[in-house]
Amino acid sequence: MLSNATLTSPTPSPTGAHTTATSPAASVDDLVTSHIPLVGHLVREVLARVPGHVDRDDLTSAGLTALVQAAQGFDAERGVPFARYASTRVRGALLDELRGVDWASRSVRRTARGLDETRARLTHGLGRVPTDAEVAAAQGIPVEQVLANREDLARAQVLSLEADDARGSYAAELPSGGPTPEQAAEHAELLTYLSEAVAELPERLRRVVEGYFLAERPMAELAAELGVTESRISQLRAEAMVLLRDALNSQLDPALVPSHERPEGVAARRREAYFAAVAERHAAAAARPFVPRVATSA
Repeated sequence: MLSNATLTSPTPSPTGAHTTATSPAASVDDLVTSHIPLVGHLVREVLARVPGHVDRDDLTSAGLTALVQAAQGFDAERGVPFARYASTRVRGALLDELRGVDWASRSVRRTARGLDETRARLTHGLGRVPTDAEVAAAQGIPVEQVLANREDLARAQVLSLEADDARGSYAAELPSGGPTPEQAAEHAELLTYLSEAVAELPERLRRVVEGYFLAERPMAELAAELGVTESRISQLRAEAMVLLRDALNSQLDPALVPSHERPEGVAARRREAYFAAVAERHAAAAARPFVPRVATSA
C-alpha cells in the first residue's frame, strides 16, 4: 500500500526542476516560463529563412501559444524530454503562421522548390546558370509554366513601405497626404478673401490686425502708438475678428452670417457696407486681365 507521503513526494520534471503531483498548474507554469527562450531561438531560426516582411511579433505570439499548449498536454511518462516535444509543437505553429501570411498557394511554393532544385543541379553540371528553357526541359514542363511560376511568386511578395531600394522608400511614391487640388484652390480663395477683408477694415481695426497678427507686435506697443489702453486694443482686436469672420462668410457661406439685432441701425448699415466693399474689391481683382511676364534678354 502506498503512503500519503509517496503520493505527494516531488517528482523530477523534464526541465530538471522538481514538481509535485498535486500541483499541475504550477508544473505547467514552470515548463512555460523556463522554455520561453526556446521560442525565441526557434523564431530567430525561421526569420533567417523567410522574407523580411514576416513580422517577428506575430511569429513569437504563435510560438508562445504553442508552448503553452504543449505544456498543458505534456506527459512525462512517455519518456520524451519536454524541450524536444515543445520544439516540434512550436515549429509546427510557426509554419502554420507562415502559411497564413503567405500570399502564394502551396502548389506554387512546391513548384518553385522543384524548379530551384533543378536549377541548382543544372548550375552545378553546366558551370553556369541555366536558362528557363533548360530548366523547363529538365523538369519536363513547358517553359511557359516556369515563367508563370515566377510571376506567381512575384505577385505574392510583400514589401515594407519603408524598405529602401535603389529608388528610395516606397512610401515616398504613395499619393501625398496633403491637400487635393480642389482643397488647395479653396484655401487660396479663402486667403484672398481674408487679405481683401483686412484691407477694407476701418483704419484703426486694420492697424491692430496688421500689427498684432502680421507684424507680431506686442499689445503695449500698439496701445502706445494708437494712444489707447491695452484693454482697448484687445477690444478692437475682438471686434476686427468678428468683422473678418462675417465678411468671409458673407462671400463664401452667407447662411453662417448672424443677423444683426437692429437691421436698420447705423451699425448694421456700416457692417453691410463693409461686406459690399470686400465683395467689390474681390470682383475688381478677379476682373483684372492676367498679363504674363515676358522674359527679356540682358
